[in-house]
Amino acid sequence: MASREFFEIPKRYKTWSTGLMGVGVLSVIIAFIAYGRGEHPQLFWGALLQNSAFFLLVVNTAMFFICATTLAMGGWQMSFRRVTEAISTAVAPIGIITGVVLLCLVFVPGTHVYHWLHPEGDAILEGKKGFLNVPFYTIWSVLTIVLWYALGRKMRQISRSLDNNPLPDVEAGRKYIFKNTVWASLFIAWFGLTVMSTIPWFWLMSIDAHWYSTMYSWYTFASTFVSGMALIALFVIFMKNQGYLEYTNHEHLHDLGKFMFAFSIFWTYLWFSQYMLIWYANIPEETVYFKSRISAQGHKGGAYSGIFWFSFIINFLAPLLILMRRGSKRNYTTMVFMAVVIIIGHWLDFYQMVFASIDPEHVNLGMLLLDFGIAAGFVGIILNSTGNAMSKHPLIARNHPFIKESIIHHT
Repeated sequence: MASREFFEIPKRYKTWSTGLMGVGVLSVIIAFIAYGRGEHPQLFWGALLQNSAFFLLVVNTAMFFICATTLAMGGWQMSFRRVTEAISTAVAPIGIITGVVLLCLVFVPGTHVYHWLHPEGDAILEGKKGFLNVPFYTIWSVLTIVLWYALGRKMRQISRSLDNNPLPDVEAGRKYIFKNTVWASLFIAWFGLTVMSTIPWFWLMSIDAHWYSTMYSWYTFASTFVSGMALIALFVIFMKNQGYLEYTNHEHLHDLGKFMFAFSIFWTYLWFSQYMLIWYANIPEETVYFKSRISAQGHKGGAYSGIFWFSFIINFLAPLLILMRRGSKRNYTTMVFMAVVIIIGHWLDFYQMVFASIDPEHVNLGMLLLDFGIAAGFVGIILNSTGNAMSKHPLIARNHPFIKESIIHHT
């Protein structure tokens, strides 16, 4: 057995993950005392919703990436697949937190996030009661998170089943690939029914229950997918710097950079399409969404216009100008910088998606600082879950039929 086959968690790694989780817990406590029981409880609950939804969708992207490449019969990613699998284990703790937050939003009185909870006298909200109602919201949200975890766990079990049980012949390899493909298909189908359609409507778009966009779910998916690819790149580079993943090279990093670049452009396409169509149509019930994000009165900037345009710049222009070059996608420093920029940029985009709807008049700087603290807590959870998973299982899928393809991978 190779000496670097299992991840040995460094002391500093443990310290950082524990410290960040501590910052998160402390931020939640302070935010609850300052805002949760005051005149603006929606700020506290909005911060929890924004962070839990964003980070859950980001870590769940790791399993989507595994299943998508499985269905594509791709083998290039096998050399770092165990890192991606480890990231997906964070779906369990973050999923529990998200589930609790979502249930509180509909069952705890006075959260003031979802106005559709009280549709009485509002013809538009009453017309949407068939979809926006507490039983459907609750059952679908819980079922979504549970199946994300269960199907992801099954995919990890199938992957690890070969660690100590080599495939005896070609026919066994075919059966293994078929089984892997079936379970990957189930995950992709459920992912499509949730992330690419209903869940962003429920959790985020329904904050503005009078407004809707047919592109919203794809927009959310693009945002969290590119952030997920950036997260994978960060862990791969970290592991390489620690002396692990000897079969992962600049070719693999280059391909991760391609995903980061391509989906930054895809996100921008959806951003522009959604904005342009609403601007061109100039229908009041649609343009109201951009009132606090771009213009409040006349030609004056909205309260969130700075964050809105800043997130656009760092989510589009930065990847376009920096990641377009081949060398940038092969440079560790540049990739780390861009991965961090992309994650922060899309976190800020989620911030304006939530807070510009629940508190459209102004940006509360105190809550924004606490929001960063809460985000740090979720980062700590991801570090802890991923590190523990990598330390318990081999970092190389030794007996997988496609591992050779990844070792000799060249673009």
